[in-house]
Amino acid sequence: MNRITIDINCDMGEGTGNDAILMPLISSANIACGFHAGDPETMRHTVQLAKKYHVAIGAHPSFFDREHFGRRKMDIAPEKIYALVIYQVGALATICKAEGARLRHVKPHGALYNQSASDPGIARAIASAVRDCDRDLVLFGLAGSKLVEAGRAMGLTVAEEAFADRSYSRDGSLTPRTQANALINSSKKATAQVLDIIREGKVMATDGSTVSLHADTICIHGDGQHAVDFARAIQETLRTHSITIQSPHAAKPQV
Repeated sequence: MNRITIDINCDMGEGTGNDAILMPLISSANIACGFHAGDPETMRHTVQLAKKYHVAIGAHPSFFDREHFGRRKMDIAPEKIYALVIYQVGALATICKAEGARLRHVKPHGALYNQSASDPGIARAIASAVRDCDRDLVLFGLAGSKLVEAGRAMGLTVAEEAFADRSYSRDGSLTPRTQANALINSSKKATAQVLDIIREGKVMATDGSTVSLHADTICIHGDGQHAVDFARAIQETLRTHSITIQSPHAAKPQV
């Protein structure tokens, strides 16, 4: 029987106070680059923490919107989005270099992520910025989204992403946070959803329909109320089912 592995990613450096607990439970860290959360000192500390646990380091660029944690939809021209992604990715890449680590991937945050999932212009702007920063960077995007399509079209390696702690609409999009059922608050439900995604390639939408999707990586939101409980439950459940949490892009431990 083939060994099953899955990447578990988590948004980090956002000031939640959970990073040191969560880091050993995941395989990829998406580090806030200062536009929605974080600052240079936090970015550096989070890189050091990820390096300690051999977790793949990623940039988590956002709209410049600290007031709304980067979750407010914004109407910004693609060329400006390109610039803001270049700026944030470049900053974290330089911190990684100074710490003897390497930036491995990029995952947009919040509204930038959601808008790139359906807007081809925004998707191309982000993918172009990632390509121009470093063609070896992996681009994380919502499974089946325009961002994934744009990344592939530009020759990037992409990782299609699904979520442990968010519900889905029947079209495969995430349920908007403005709706009461957008967040999953039960460890049992979160772990069941993760298992369905990994083993069956499907997820149940809020209307009861089944959505087919492929996931290379699964996200736990670090700022979520139940983030630590979910991460622990998912790790234990995957271990029970002989599924290994592992990023294909992480630096290997020194022997």
